[in-house]
Amino acid sequence: MADDGKYIAYYRVSTQQQGVSGLGLEAQQASVTNYLNGGKWQVLASFTEVESGRKSNRPQLAAALKMCKLTGAKLLIAKLDRLARNVAFIANLMESGVKFVAVDMPQANNMTIHILAAVAEGEAEMISSRTKAALQAAKARGVKLGGARGATITDATREASLKVRQETAAKRNEGILTTLLGLKAQGFETLNQLADELNRRGYTTARGKQWSHVQVMRIMK
Repeated sequence: MADDGKYIAYYRVSTQQQGVSGLGLEAQQASVTNYLNGGKWQVLASFTEVESGRKSNRPQLAAALKMCKLTGAKLLIAKLDRLARNVAFIANLMESGVKFVAVDMPQANNMTIHILAAVAEGEAEMISSRTKAALQAAKARGVKLGGARGATITDATREASLKVRQETAAKRNEGILTTLLGLKAQGFETLNQLADELNRRGYTTARGKQWSHVQVMRIMK
């Protein structure tokens, strides 16, 4: 549970597709909402970054840090690996003087964060190396790399694809509903108020658009 105070929420997803679909983002938002539940806290703003974890050029994070400095708020993230997989980046963040909390490890100190960041960076490098080695081995065996262009789409394929999309939509709606229930507990009552607050916090619909009272009503039902 969060301490009393002000927070700036920062979310990061690694691909543009995840940013639009809400995959990964909804889970982060739900984690932050659950962490904050019950405290005398205030989320001043939220920022969402669509970027690779290995890159440290983050305009949304820079904006979030700037607001933290101006307001004295803490930076709040769902998972430590959402912040970065780069030790130097973590060090630069801490040198900025902005306090931050990772929901999955709220008691972590500077030394712990340095160690975890180093481990995460090493894991990312190993995954990259294994992927390159596997692709090279496949190419050596004569496997054609790339998408299956021109492949025949069967009824079974369509049905499986539809099932995946439906399950993804259901999980996304469940995450939004959790957030909406949290907002109602905070005093946001009307559909318009709920929609406005979702938009203010950076939430988007499945198509990447802003929320309206009609869309909120559908989720609530």
